Amino acid sequence: MPYLIIDMAVVKITVVKKLANFDLIDEYGKDVGAQCDLFNIGTEFIVKDLKMPEGFCSWAWADIQRDVAVLNFGGNFPWIKKGGTGIACCTDGFSPVVFKLERIEG
Repeated sequence: MPYLIIDMAVVKITVVKKLANFDLIDEYGKDVGAQCDLFNIGTEFIVKDLKMPEGFCSWAWADIQRDVAVLNFGGNFPWIKKGGTGIACCTDGFSPVVFKLERIEG
């Protein structure tokens, strides 16, 4: 049986926002910084073949990879104004990071 070869897109991930839930940090945190120190706003990563980009947080990747896959395979999110884009974030309750996802048409 022949294999189906799917032409995958490239997805750009851009860090757009870093949040800090100070009330939760104060009440529950132990040695927790105010914001994630792994990412800087404006930093961009390129995803090819659905592989986690070098230098990307593996915990954040676990949270957003399904959204990256949707865009990678040509899908769109009906709640997002512009096709080929998405907004996703990591699930760190103390200091979540928000990412803009963009399919790069080529």
